Amino acid sequence: MRIQLKGDAICTLLLVLAFCTLLYFQFGRTSPRGNQEEKHRKPSTKSKNLPNTVDFRKHPQMRLKITQARPRHISGIKQAELVSKELHRSAIVSAVTYSSFDFQQYLRNKDERNFSLLINQPNKCKKTQRDPFLLIAIKSTVEDFDRRETVRKTWGREGSINGLHIQRVFLLGVPINKTAIVMWETLVQHESQIYKDVLLWDFLDTFFNLTLKEIHFLNWAAEFCSNVNFIFKGDIDVFVNIENIVDFLQAHSPIEDLFVGDIIDHAKPIRIRKSKYFIPETMYGLGMYPSYAGGGGFLMSGSTMKKLAQACEEVELFPIDDVFLGMCLQRINLKPISHNGFKTFGIVKPSAAPHLQTFDPCFYKDLMVVHSLKVSEIWLMWNLLHSPNLSCTKQQSARKPFRWKKVT
Repeated sequence: MRIQLKGDAICTLLLVLAFCTLLYFQFGRTSPRGNQEEKHRKPSTKSKNLPNTVDFRKHPQMRLKITQARPRHISGIKQAELVSKELHRSAIVSAVTYSSFDFQQYLRNKDERNFSLLINQPNKCKKTQRDPFLLIAIKSTVEDFDRRETVRKTWGREGSINGLHIQRVFLLGVPINKTAIVMWETLVQHESQIYKDVLLWDFLDTFFNLTLKEIHFLNWAAEFCSNVNFIFKGDIDVFVNIENIVDFLQAHSPIEDLFVGDIIDHAKPIRIRKSKYFIPETMYGLGMYPSYAGGGGFLMSGSTMKKLAQACEEVELFPIDDVFLGMCLQRINLKPISHNGFKTFGIVKPSAAPHLQTFDPCFYKDLMVVHSLKVSEIWLMWNLLHSPNLSCTKQQSARKPFRWKKVT
């Protein structure tokens, strides 16, 4: 009896061991070690849980490759539908082989530069009593509504400054991932109807397509705003002292060439592949860029705008829009002028005073453009500068009082 019970115990033990072994091989993938192995396993193209969208902030090169491969005959709105499907497929590949920006593909499609204008403002510079003195043109994206609203309510107001007419437009492209912005077309159309200051083209709004935004705006200005005296063009995150700009421009003629900003000289192409501004020698073989203005903001006369519009049609597209415009300036043999009032890299603290508070209206009151400000900072600085209680130690130069008037 003892022998039989001992044999039954052994058999039971063997069965338990066999059952545990089976469980291990069946469900071992759910163990912590199995999860680590799963992370390195190649994704299956048959998976039903693939994401519908891609984080383009983590994969900007992938979105650029898709942007540049866009066929000419497809409109921007329809292209957005195709891109959504393409991104679904590309998400699989990018998880395994993360590739850099395809410069060869970019070069093959660099002549594709004519895109339709989806939203226009043909009467923006329509002549009334006098030609518009200054046109404010701001690079923006569809999702930047809060920033556009801030510009409209502060330094970018349309109206009259001391009798000089000011107008404004925002420059937009089609969002690369429109599924993240519900009803974006309806919203932008509604915004355009209310403010009449939105220009929308059907190219995808990516970093490397800012050059397309540059040439399309110049073409638009030459056609629909040829009577403007001067143009300020800048980014959506800048703070601008329009009063200072108007004072500066009144000493110049709109029929003469003028291009003013934070000018960068003797800049060399970046050859480091990890850099956002990487340019291979096959694309640009020279060791130095022509002089160009920092894209945070610059001024030009109406005469220069027309010449640049023509020159940019003759210069090959270049991925970095600031440098591309410098190439166009070189084409018309115009040397840009540097002005200390343009701080496109922000206000730098002096090394001798690291604790100095630079966000101070007394620092800003004599400047023209300061780059990289938050929405709240723009609101605050605008109100501080226009406060009747503002007092600075440095005596202000005499100038006409600042008054806004609505356009009739």
